[in-house]
Amino acid sequence: MGSSKVNEHGLPIGQSLREGYEISCREARQRTGEPGFVIVDVRLESELQVARVEGAIHIPLHEIEQRADEIPAGAKVATLCHHGVRSLKAALALRAMGWADCVSIAGGIEAWSLSADPNVPRYERNGPICRIVT
Repeated sequence: MGSSKVNEHGLPIGQSLREGYEISCREARQRTGEPGFVIVDVRLESELQVARVEGAIHIPLHEIEQRADEIPAGAKVATLCHHGVRSLKAALALRAMGWADCVSIAGGIEAWSLSADPNVPRYERNGPICRIVT
């Protein structure tokens, strides 16, 4: 899928942002390095081994409640997964635990690969098995 198949937010044509709950991968990439901004990657370890966003904190979704204290207090958090479903669940869970400034990165690392950083590989996942796609 080339860049002509994404909208102004870097998402697949027809997909929109859930205002207040999601940010685009392009915005998240621009904010990396901003004081107090952190990306929390909620994917499985096997996914992380295939594709990663440098500097992200890795806390798998199924461990988010037990390991939330690894996120700096008061941080502006953006959660990341493969396509944006698990990260939205994680963002909502973190909001419920007190991280009021928490959003999901819409489209996940797939959108990140397509429109924010083409050096991050795209992959398919079948359970814990991941395969790079071109």
